[in-house]
Amino acid sequence: MSPEVVSILVLAVVFVLATTRSINMGALAFAAAFGVGTLAAGMDAEEIFAGFPGDLFVVLVGVTYLFAIARANGTTDWLVHASVRLVGGRVALIPWVMFAVTGVLTAIGAVSPAAVAIVAPLALGFAAQYGINPLLMGALVVHGAQAGGFSPISIYGSTVNGIVAREHLPGSPLALFAASLVVNLVIAVALFVALGGLRLPRTGGCGRTESTTPAGGTDRTGTATLTGGDAQAAAGTPTSGTALTSAAPLSDGGGDEAVGTATGGGKDDAAAGATGGRGGKATGLRGTPATAPAAARTGGTRAGDARTRSDVRTEATTSSAEGFALTPARIATLLALLALVVAVLVLDLDAGLTAITLAVALSAVWPQDSKAAVSEITWPTVLLICGVLTYVGVLDEMGTITWAGHAVGGIGIPLVAALLLCYIGALVSAFASSVGIIGALIPLAVPFLAQGTIGAVGMVAALAVSATVVDVSPFSTNGALVLANAKNVDRDGFFRQLMVYGGLVVVAVPALVWLALVVPGFG
Repeated sequence: MSPEVVSILVLAVVFVLATTRSINMGALAFAAAFGVGTLAAGMDAEEIFAGFPGDLFVVLVGVTYLFAIARANGTTDWLVHASVRLVGGRVALIPWVMFAVTGVLTAIGAVSPAAVAIVAPLALGFAAQYGINPLLMGALVVHGAQAGGFSPISIYGSTVNGIVAREHLPGSPLALFAASLVVNLVIAVALFVALGGLRLPRTGGCGRTESTTPAGGTDRTGTATLTGGDAQAAAGTPTSGTALTSAAPLSDGGGDEAVGTATGGGKDDAAAGATGGRGGKATGLRGTPATAPAAARTGGTRAGDARTRSDVRTEATTSSAEGFALTPARIATLLALLALVVAVLVLDLDAGLTAITLAVALSAVWPQDSKAAVSEITWPTVLLICGVLTYVGVLDEMGTITWAGHAVGGIGIPLVAALLLCYIGALVSAFASSVGIIGALIPLAVPFLAQGTIGAVGMVAALAVSATVVDVSPFSTNGALVLANAKNVDRDGFFRQLMVYGGLVVVAVPALVWLALVVPGFG
């Protein structure tokens, strides 16, 4: 067996072990790089380390460090709160607000599962409260995360653009971002129409059970209650404990357990640092821990107190207004995020070095936020990407990339080969790490793209979209988060809905993006 075949088989084993044993794919890839590089290619340690992506390491650490500071000082909470207040009781807009919020979070540097972990408990709580189809709400949260996921300063975008630059391919960061944004937006619109979004109320004061307590008054426990638009605004401002407690049905053991179960065994290693097994802290939501009244804990009512479960949830999620005020730290963080966008898109500065510089500046002024933020850097994602790309470097050094490219090109019809790569990315990514698949597939396609018969910009965008749009699958971390946080649904039935929808995405989307991006020959 040739060394090239051995290295490809080892790569397949890495994907299988990462999927079935929940081992970080990056750690497996480092071990594979050492084993294959030493035994099959006769490489020494220096040659193996030559493939380590130092530039991407700085990007990943810098961007996630800056976003972690935004989480630690409550800037992300403020963004969610401000976005929900814009709804003003118009139920039909709630799914789109959640789509936009997750898109913004991933666009400014959140790992996709971390953004979904922040928003999904809120979104699916709203879905149960206002009679919105949970599949519609959950899918829009995931597609929102992917819509913003390829901005030039995002984790996915920085990774793909870095790979393109390392492989000396023609690239367009804005075209990549636009492709992901448009595809996910089109899917979201189709879902909104198909799953009853057009029938949702478009005016305030609809779709929820009203409290019997006077507006702005207090109940017998002394807990302030809200009605109408004020209650809805408050519902969008949960604290760390509230968001996850309200994420599961009242009969469950609590939202913390549900989310921990879904993410601890998730297949996407990139989520481990943000969501894996950390319960309430997984969302990064900040504020005073929620202490629900006795009625909230027991699900019952007191004599003469006709509060509904919706009212209990409203009380449990009410927090002080100052908890969501624009503090100096939050204003500075918002300005830092804006500065990062300008530096990367306008001044063409390095995203990683710029992000880490801004993060250090914020840390110097507010060191208490920095202490919490350092531990929130998504180190499992850093390990995953750096490990996979180091192994890809070994494959390149030993000639496997060229060999695989010639094999794909040997199909004889370049467009068919491109379609096959898109389907491979979508199918494997439905069960394994999306960013890991992207990191492996793009380099494998380099010799194929070098022939010039397929536009590199369109092909890279098609591969990236195909490998990430399927993250709504219940076997991926994002899909598992949606499943875990769905309220008042038959879990088995909802799982089947997610599985069927994920299957439809795997079958349909790669062909559609191939038609839209590859066949016209962009790039």
